[in-house]
Amino acid sequence: MSTPSSAAPAGGGAGILGIETSCDETAVAVVSAEGEVRSSVVSSQIELHAAYGGVVPEIAGRAHLELLPAVLARAFSEAGLARRGPALAAVAATSGPGLIGSLLVGLSEAKALALAWGIPFVAVNHLEGHLFAALLDHSGPGRPDPPWPLVVGLVSGGHSLLISMEGPGRYRLLGGTLDDAAGEAFDKVARFLGLGYPGGPAIEQAAAGGDPGAFSFPRAMLDDGLELSFSGLKTAVVRTVEKNPDASNEDVAASFQQAVVDVVVAKVVRGAQAVGAGAMCLGGGVAANGPLRAALGSAGEELGIPVYLPSRAMCTDNASMIAAAAWWQLEHLGPSPLDTAADPNLPLRLLR
Repeated sequence: MSTPSSAAPAGGGAGILGIETSCDETAVAVVSAEGEVRSSVVSSQIELHAAYGGVVPEIAGRAHLELLPAVLARAFSEAGLARRGPALAAVAATSGPGLIGSLLVGLSEAKALALAWGIPFVAVNHLEGHLFAALLDHSGPGRPDPPWPLVVGLVSGGHSLLISMEGPGRYRLLGGTLDDAAGEAFDKVARFLGLGYPGGPAIEQAAAGGDPGAFSFPRAMLDDGLELSFSGLKTAVVRTVEKNPDASNEDVAASFQQAVVDVVVAKVVRGAQAVGAGAMCLGGGVAANGPLRAALGSAGEELGIPVYLPSRAMCTDNASMIAAAAWWQLEHLGPSPLDTAADPNLPLRLLR
C-alpha cells in the first residue's frame, strides 16, 4: 500500500477524489474501490504557523486557497488521470470537525468539481477518516476482512477518543479525554520547554536523548475506566521544571512522553478487553509517535491481540483516509446533498 506523500499510479478502476482541508494540511488523494491509494499529496503549512506556536486559523484558510490548485494538479498527475473529465466515481471532502475557514475551502472545491463533472459529492467526517486510516494499510484485494470489532485509540491535537469500531460506519464511544487532547498536551509542553512546533515530533526528538524515568509524572486514571485526562500531566511538567530549573529538557520530555504512552496504551488495552476486540488500532497525529507505536505493539504481542498501525504518513491529516471513508459512505448511505454545510464541531455518528 502506498503512503500519502507520493503514490505511484495503480489499477483498481474508478477512484474517489478526496480533499482534506480541516486544519493546516492541504491534501488531495485518489483511492480506488479496492482501497488502493492511486495518488496522495499533502502540502504542510507547518512553517507558516511555527512562529506562532500553533495554527492560526486565518493564515490556514488563506494558505489552503493558494495551495489547493497545485495539490489537486499533482494528485491527478500521480494517479494518471486527466485534469478535465477524469474517470472518478465521486468527489469527497471533509465537512468537519475542524477550522471553519479551512473546511470551507476544501468543501467548496469538492462541490464545484462534483457539479461540473456530474458525479456524486460525499461529505466526510474527519474523525471517521482517521478510523479508516489504519485499514488502508491492512486491508484490500487478497486480504481478509478485519477481525471486528476493532478498538481504536484516536489521539490527535484536537481529539483523544477510544472507539469500538464494529464495522465501517458502526462506532461506539468507549471513552474520551475529560480535558486536553493528547496532541494538545504535547504542543503545550513543547512550547513551555521551548522545543518548537509541532510539539509531537519535537518532544519525541528531545526524549530520544533523555531518561523516561527521570521524573515520576502522574498517569491520570491509569487503572480506572476508559476516560483519559492530560491536563494534570501538563501542569505537573510545569511545576516540576519550576522546582528543578536545572532539569534537562531531554529528561523532562522523555518522562512526559512515557506518561502519555502509558495512559494511552492502558486505555486501548482495557477497551479491547472490554469488548473482546479482534485487533487494536491507533489513529490521529499522535499515533505517529515511535514509543507509543512500539508500546502498543508489545502489548498486543503479550495479549495475543493483533495491532493495526497506520503508516506514519497516514497518521497525520491526509486525503487518502477521507476518500476511503467516502467509498463506504457512498455505497451504504449514498451521496451527500450539495448544500451540506461545514461544521467545525461535527460529531462522529455513533450507534445508539
